[in-house]
Amino acid sequence: MTKRSHRIFYTLAALLLGIGIILVISFAGSKSRGPLENLFFHAGATVNEVEQNLIIDNRKHKRTDQLRWFKAFRSNPALLRNPRVILFGAYDNQTRESFESIITLEDSLHTTFPLIHLYTAWGSKPEEQFPKLQVDAIYEMGSIPVITWEPWLTDFDAENYPHLRKVENRDKGGMADVAKGQYDTYIQKWADDAKSTGRPIFIRLGHEMNDPYRYPWGPHNNSAKNFIAAWRHVHNLFVGAGATNVIWIWSPHPAYGYFDAFYPGNEFVDFVGVGTLNYGDVAQWSKWWTFKEIFGKHYAELAAFKKPIMLTELGCLSIGGDRSKWFEEAFAQLPVNYPAVKSILFFHYSEDKTTTQQTLNWYIKDDHSTTQAIINEIKKWPSDVKPKM
Repeated sequence: MTKRSHRIFYTLAALLLGIGIILVISFAGSKSRGPLENLFFHAGATVNEVEQNLIIDNRKHKRTDQLRWFKAFRSNPALLRNPRVILFGAYDNQTRESFESIITLEDSLHTTFPLIHLYTAWGSKPEEQFPKLQVDAIYEMGSIPVITWEPWLTDFDAENYPHLRKVENRDKGGMADVAKGQYDTYIQKWADDAKSTGRPIFIRLGHEMNDPYRYPWGPHNNSAKNFIAAWRHVHNLFVGAGATNVIWIWSPHPAYGYFDAFYPGNEFVDFVGVGTLNYGDVAQWSKWWTFKEIFGKHYAELAAFKKPIMLTELGCLSIGGDRSKWFEEAFAQLPVNYPAVKSILFFHYSEDKTTTQQTLNWYIKDDHSTTQAIINEIKKWPSDVKPKM
């Protein structure tokens, strides 16, 4: 049977299992919606996990073998908090269904990612709880999860959180409520679940908190003082729960400044994260910015915190310029020009509707000139910081 036939067979088997689960739940009726909804969510995730693991297991070169060099990091958070080698990873919007898209990107870049990036909102929905199934699958693949954890306070239901303010009032001063313990039940469960993994996890909490336009936890709703208080409160709950395996990423928006005002303090931060996305001329508010213009001109100010830097969202659209040239310039002598950068996560999103009315495609896996430009520049890096290719 060919490799493609194997994939079709396993996917169909997983699909049939999923249909069976749906039928069982449907017969149970709507009165048991709460627990059965959770069961369905986890069962569906299990089906996806079976499908993706079968795909991974049938690869000629297993990821765990390719990441053997990373094994020491996986058991030692201290190594991750100050890595010598630059750690690569990616977010892909299709990873809820399968990690195959991540693997395809790895193949096109001739590498294997030690880090895999996920996004999870705060709230009451099943998908807003600690993503244990995805986290476990990532560990099984030999990698470590990076979780961007977004405090969308309006997603908590009033039935289970009756003490919260009305939905329409939660965002204004929401970080002060977090600091006061209004969301402790939810945060504590996350902390306990993170601890139970017994392995390192990166958490990027409330990113771009200095952006006054986009996210509800930003300065249009919260003071910098209250954001810091909320960050420290969450951090302390995790430490109190024994979740010292968590590595904390503080990630301001590079363009809006006021970094010092929003910085929680050295003892509460392990990495400084920086989104580095070139939107080209896709909208009136954007233009073709170079890597140096987006990240480089802010580097000295961010490196002044004396923390390793993670490029938490690295991407470039193909609209408005030469994408392969953009990446070539970004990766050229990166370890020499920006020595504090210790991790790079590709933003690999095929259907991004979060910023503009049109759907944006950040995928580079099929753009040979771009992936080859990245490969060529990484080969020129000093051997002691170069990721395994």
